[in-house]
Amino acid sequence: MQVIREIDNFTKTTEPMYVALGNFDGVHKGHQQLINNLVEKAKSNNGVAAAFIFEPHPIQVLNPAKAPDLLNTADIKAELLEKMGIDILIYNTFGREISQCSPEQFVQEFLIRRLAIQEVFVGFNYSFGHKGAGTPESLKEFGQKYGFGVNIIPSVEVDQAAVSSTRIRKMLDAGDIKKACALLGYYPLLEGTIIEEEHRGTAIGFPTANLKVETGIQKPAQGVYAAFASLNGEKLMAVVNIGRKPTFHEEYPVSIEAHIIDFNQNIYGKRLRLHFVDKIRDEMKFTGIEELVKQISKDRTAAHKILLECADSFTF
Repeated sequence: MQVIREIDNFTKTTEPMYVALGNFDGVHKGHQQLINNLVEKAKSNNGVAAAFIFEPHPIQVLNPAKAPDLLNTADIKAELLEKMGIDILIYNTFGREISQCSPEQFVQEFLIRRLAIQEVFVGFNYSFGHKGAGTPESLKEFGQKYGFGVNIIPSVEVDQAAVSSTRIRKMLDAGDIKKACALLGYYPLLEGTIIEEEHRGTAIGFPTANLKVETGIQKPAQGVYAAFASLNGEKLMAVVNIGRKPTFHEEYPVSIEAHIIDFNQNIYGKRLRLHFVDKIRDEMKFTGIEELVKQISKDRTAAHKILLECADSFTF
């Protein structure tokens, strides 16, 4: 897949362009339905399957105080889209000037002049143009006017409710990994750089990798989780604590610590990805080190059991 930063760097193709529009935060089951339809149509017509995404998310520019944490980084989103068969991914900077475009100006400038689309694919709740005035229905009208096809993908439902990024965020806020997974179609994940912190885990016999995650990325609720860890292409098992270390601190920033089972190497500075499988328990404050060590041992056993049950079916 070709990733292009800024539409100015895109060169029109000789093949017909089939383009997905949206932000695709999480690339969840609803997004997957849209992308699958797009890729199938592009392939059957010897065309190019492309996605056009504004980065950063428009709400981060227009109303940062109300901007939610995102489910994926731009890089992970690109990786997920590539696995689904997207040929070209265009990330274009969203700024105030673009936000002033009317829906028709957006269609003329981006879809027709810059991308020369054959067909466009959008979700049922897609909006575009100044103040989100453009709707899927108005996009269809522009398609008839300017001669391109418009495909509107209806909502995908799980448990009798539409799959959405907002709904998934609420599940992660509640620590409900299994329900979030049911909507995403894959295990919720976090990726970051391993940094040095207090070295307390090593001192008590449970060394941990402390993960520094990009600001503005959604994390599961505070608690202890079973997770697969991906390090240098290797699949490992881990028990992960997200919390404020209440046994040792009255106040402490939320940290992400992964104890990788049966693993003890110096991996500071490495990139680590965690795939959350299930929550084991809430974070707890212990009376002392001995009580904490006993509980961590129990958590490691619980995590190992959970992960063994799905290890064969899990692939990166």
